[in-house]
Amino acid sequence: MNTSTQLVNLQGNRACALAAIAAGCRFYAGYPITPSTEIAETMAAELPKLGGVFIQMEDEIASMAAVVGAAMGGAIAMTATSGPGFSLKQENLGYASAAEIPCVVVNVMRGGPSTGMPTRPAQGDVMQARWGTHGDHPIIVLTPASVPEIHAQTRKAFELSERFRIPVVVLYDEVLGHLVETVELGATGAVTPVERRYTRAARDSYQPYAPDEDGIPVMARPGDGYRTHTTGLTHDTNGFPTQDSVRVARIMERLLGKTDRHRDAIEQWHCIECDDAEVLVVAYGISARAATHAVHTARARGIAAGLFRPITLWPFPERAFAHATRHAHTVLVPELNAGQLRLEIERLCAHNPAVHGLHRLDGETLTPAQILADIERLAASKPRMRRVGDSA
Repeated sequence: MNTSTQLVNLQGNRACALAAIAAGCRFYAGYPITPSTEIAETMAAELPKLGGVFIQMEDEIASMAAVVGAAMGGAIAMTATSGPGFSLKQENLGYASAAEIPCVVVNVMRGGPSTGMPTRPAQGDVMQARWGTHGDHPIIVLTPASVPEIHAQTRKAFELSERFRIPVVVLYDEVLGHLVETVELGATGAVTPVERRYTRAARDSYQPYAPDEDGIPVMARPGDGYRTHTTGLTHDTNGFPTQDSVRVARIMERLLGKTDRHRDAIEQWHCIECDDAEVLVVAYGISARAATHAVHTARARGIAAGLFRPITLWPFPERAFAHATRHAHTVLVPELNAGQLRLEIERLCAHNPAVHGLHRLDGETLTPAQILADIERLAASKPRMRRVGDSA
């Protein structure tokens, strides 16, 4: 067995596809759409070599339906898309959430709305990723900020999806999708694929939606003789529809509680200079890379700036964010949209500390200089703020 690791230069989209394969994905259904197409191209080339299935469907609606069906049939499955394609997947994404069907959806964001700017970056799908389908529903959204992190978080997406029987969205922008960086791949033969947990209960007593001690129902392996019923209607533990208010309340509490109850296993974040930050920047994806540089420059100029980067965008890591803001008088949220995450930050801050947005909608990325200028402006608006190196 080769135990050495490999350093490989990979494009972000190809890193995503290779991570999915390493995680055990053996079914991919999709439809070509810029700027995510390289994911489909890689899966089309690599999956057949491993006995997997790649299928190009007639559109994104059918692609998501095929992924849901394959996952119900026992496959570790995923799809990838961008912009308008993500919109078309929402109904079946909601079905997967309600029926607790594990799957992974990658959305490489581009300019919008509608057809928008297919070859330009944006971060306008932040709220759609959380609330794109109708009704209250659980979902996990991961936002990598580099090519190595695309690789790591794609694999993490499969782990979370299978553990919690929940759709997981991997959300990044066009720049990261086409950026080439060095990725350290695991040792050959040392990467363990994700495995689905199947029930060992007696067939006559099995309830397809009866939760275990973690609140997660255990799936039945197709072909093992278990009776299951899968529906998007609100259903009881036996899988059959119910509108009994007491049962529906219990069902929805458990369904939504999957993410709330297991935040410690789901939430990820990265802090830079947050311990004493008085101007705290909250950024994700490509914007976080510019923000990192801006924060380091601000520190060099004596400004107590910091960066809080959510890797898990939904559920948002609220407790970690609250800890990061404990010394902040101002929060700055730079993003490539009209202020979508800013709305969530304003809710969490309740106007203390004050929240400011820095938005760009023209198909270009935010620069470190733009973010730094806002950090300096906000710092200057508080003349009594402590400078780095001052005594407490």
